[in-house]
Amino acid sequence: MSSGVKVAVGIVAALVALAVIIGGWVIGQYNRVIAMDEQVKAQWAQVDNQLKRRYDLIPNLVETVKGYAAHEKGIFENIAQARTQYFQAKTPAEKIQASQQLEGFLSRLLVLRETYPQLKANESFLKLQDSLEGTENRISVERKRYNEAVQALNAYRRSFAGRFIAALAGVDEAKYFETPAAEREAPKVNF
Repeated sequence: MSSGVKVAVGIVAALVALAVIIGGWVIGQYNRVIAMDEQVKAQWAQVDNQLKRRYDLIPNLVETVKGYAAHEKGIFENIAQARTQYFQAKTPAEKIQASQQLEGFLSRLLVLRETYPQLKANESFLKLQDSLEGTENRISVERKRYNEAVQALNAYRRSFAGRFIAALAGVDEAKYFETPAAEREAPKVNF
């Protein structure tokens, strides 16, 4: 072989090696963004699971409180409406919004126990309240994990290469589960 052919073969071999390296990197990054997207979905499923548990407990809690606070009809109606909206929601964003509305109504419901001493001592109410508080703690943990997965995915999507790889994989930006500003304050119940 002549030296020109050797150089050409060397260049072709280097280009093939470079293409294999770049192709391997792209495939690795593609798989990474898909795994991140699946992690966000899995974490959302955990949040959704805990939210459903909350929504399953609510009717029992509401019925227990209704006996003591029959004139608090507005709170009960708002809770029922927020619960319905949650189950009708199709996307995580819609479920997040419904859940955030419910959190405000639940905090008002739980404040009622201070106004009704006999409710405060009711064993059924106390058990339901403990179950709901435990569920709220689980929701808080799962929301944190979900938001961490969202942060990892969104940070990757914002990186230079991640932007292209995410577009190639069809992975969109994920929405954080945030607490609305209005619900960051303690609820005030006036009679």
